[in-house]
Amino acid sequence: MPLTISAADIDEAALLSELKTWVELETPTRDAAAVNRLADRVEMLAKEGGLIVERIPGTLGFGDILAVRSPRPAGSNEKGVLILAHLDTVHATGTIKENLTLRQEGDRLYGPGIYDMKSGALMALEAMKIAVRAGTRSPVDLLFMPDEEMGSASSRGLIEDYARHAGHTLVVEPARDGGKIVVARKGVAMYDIVVRGRASHAGSKPQDGRSAIRAAARLVLELEGMNDVERGITVTVGTINGGTGRNTVPAECRMQVDLRLPDSETATEILGKVQNLKPVDPDITIEVKGGLSRPPFAQTEEGKRLFDHTAKIAAQLGITLEGVSTGGGSDGNFTAALGVPTLDGLGADGAGAHTFDEYIFVSSVAPRTALLANLMLTLNGDL
Repeated sequence: MPLTISAADIDEAALLSELKTWVELETPTRDAAAVNRLADRVEMLAKEGGLIVERIPGTLGFGDILAVRSPRPAGSNEKGVLILAHLDTVHATGTIKENLTLRQEGDRLYGPGIYDMKSGALMALEAMKIAVRAGTRSPVDLLFMPDEEMGSASSRGLIEDYARHAGHTLVVEPARDGGKIVVARKGVAMYDIVVRGRASHAGSKPQDGRSAIRAAARLVLELEGMNDVERGITVTVGTINGGTGRNTVPAECRMQVDLRLPDSETATEILGKVQNLKPVDPDITIEVKGGLSRPPFAQTEEGKRLFDHTAKIAAQLGITLEGVSTGGGSDGNFTAALGVPTLDGLGADGAGAHTFDEYIFVSSVAPRTALLANLMLTLNGDL
């Protein structure tokens, strides 16, 4: 399959200049106004590129969602390519000034959020503009989410609506370890557990108390006993807090629990165990709130064909593509769970996600932008 777009067709200097502007517009998830300032710029650039933009007002305190669409005949219901990106980052406003400067050292370009995932988001937009000019065979929809770093609570419904009308989904989260792309992700579940006992004076009436902390300690062992490396199950009690003072039998203890689950069958099994946690002492009660926030993303046969197609294009661009599974979740979990062939990690190569040393390899930007453009040009219907 001959390539339509090569890395030489990408204006790398212009793209990197624009990327620096995006990074300088810091976008912590909970600052809707800040996220919307970047959304304003994305909307402007998309319209200048001849793309159709729908702006969906934010809900739940998050910023707006941008749906960028390629031109298509009125009433068209052809299944096309769905691209998922997000504009929010984990970094607070002021990170550039206080902790690091936006800087380049050799092939590394540093900046908060540059790897996860402003580079991938911009690369997707640039690739889409190029693909539309070249004449895409199928519709292309690019969604920019404002809240991915906090679970996509406000955008999940729209992602799933678009996915139901998509033939393939490409997620421009950053590449892994040397340019690997993600072919599967574990499901993510989050629970808040409250253990309640009965307070009493630790010195004069200890027998009257029922320690919530002691009961919670038993639960920690029970929960973390569900870990199974061979099956890919991860259960982590991330925080625990309880009691009011050293001389009082604690009446309450709270825990936050994170679970990573490889497939839907395992998820059903393990989540059932968490929901049915029981105290040993009848005077202790347990309240369990939460559940699956991102369903497991397993590689299907259709997903494998999508990877193989992508790998062939990548090889012509000098990229040896390798697929990996990861424990971290993304918006690709939602589309894969609906049966849509999904590939993830198609953004820039680099490292340091969620740290003050986040960077991308500049040399990865043009080839991987060309890869995205060629995928938009060649994906249609079943492979």
